[in-house]
Amino acid sequence: MLGSGPALPGASMAVSETGEVAGAIAGGCVEGAVVAEALEVLSSGVPRLCTFACSDEDAFAVGLTCGGTVQVFVEPVG
Repeated sequence: MLGSGPALPGASMAVSETGEVAGAIAGGCVEGAVVAEALEVLSSGVPRLCTFACSDEDAFAVGLTCGGTVQVFVEPVG
C-alpha cells in the first residue's frame, strides 16, 4: 500500500476456489476486486500484480476511507 490505509503493508487475505475469503487487505470495494482477480489467478495458475487507485474525492463513494493506490500481489497457494 502506498500512503495511509486501513491495513498495514503486508496484509493478506486468502480466497478459495468457491470464493470464500479469510482476512482483509484494504476494505471497501478493493476486497471485491481482489476476490475477482484471485479467482482468475486460481483458474489460470498465473500470478499477477494488481494496482487499484482512487482519488480522495471519489473514495467515500466506493466504500473507502481514503483515496490512494493499493498494489496487491495475487498468487495461487497450494
